Amino acid sequence: MKIQDLSAVVTGGASGIGAGVVRVLAQAGAKIAVFDRNLELAEATAREVGGIAIACDVANDESVQQAFANAQAEHGAARILVNCAGIDTARKIASRKSGAHAIGPMQRVIDVNLVGTLSCCAHASTAMLDLEALDDDGERGVLINIASVAAFNAPNGQAVYAASKAGVVGATLPMARDLSRYGIRVVTIAPGLFDTPLAGTMDEQMTGQLLRRALFPQRKGRPEEIGSLVQHICENQMLNAATIRIDAGFF
Repeated sequence: MKIQDLSAVVTGGASGIGAGVVRVLAQAGAKIAVFDRNLELAEATAREVGGIAIACDVANDESVQQAFANAQAEHGAARILVNCAGIDTARKIASRKSGAHAIGPMQRVIDVNLVGTLSCCAHASTAMLDLEALDDDGERGVLINIASVAAFNAPNGQAVYAASKAGVVGATLPMARDLSRYGIRVVTIAPGLFDTPLAGTMDEQMTGQLLRRALFPQRKGRPEEIGSLVQHICENQMLNAATIRIDAGFF
């Protein structure tokens, strides 16, 4: 897939990994729509790359539908969707001190990270179904979802977050099977520890422990490094139905 002049939607695109993806795809020539709950920050990021900003709560299906309608009216149907919107909760499922994990924060993490990702994939791919193929192979678009290495190897206190991201990983293959007949690919990225506002909420001790579990380099990743992987996935048609870890060999 040649990215130049294609329409791309990046959820959670106002900051962190999403903003890194926005910058790389814009540099490659994509027409960018930044979806984010923080419209003010989304507008700042969109201005930086000549894109558009659209308020969107991915956990609210009406908000998702309206956001895609607005983006399509401006740029046409998206050929590229990158789901970066995500939240975290760090709490043990149960302990003597705090009792049972509260259901409210638990539900919100699942709604944003898993249901929100699936909702955006459903609406984006529906708009792609009847688009003209981009090449002789019949490719129409690509869905790229951001999971986490926590889906495979999460520390204590991350059961809910890990479950939400494991759900994204588990959906990758069946979604790719659903959409293969239409020339739509599905790929998931599982990052390790990256320099983002979400990672910044961890204390220094936890950050240090996680970095020591990486082989090389033992540093936080940069959002643009994920952006470069997103670009390669778009351009390499043989990448499909897979989850790619980008974690410096985290174990």
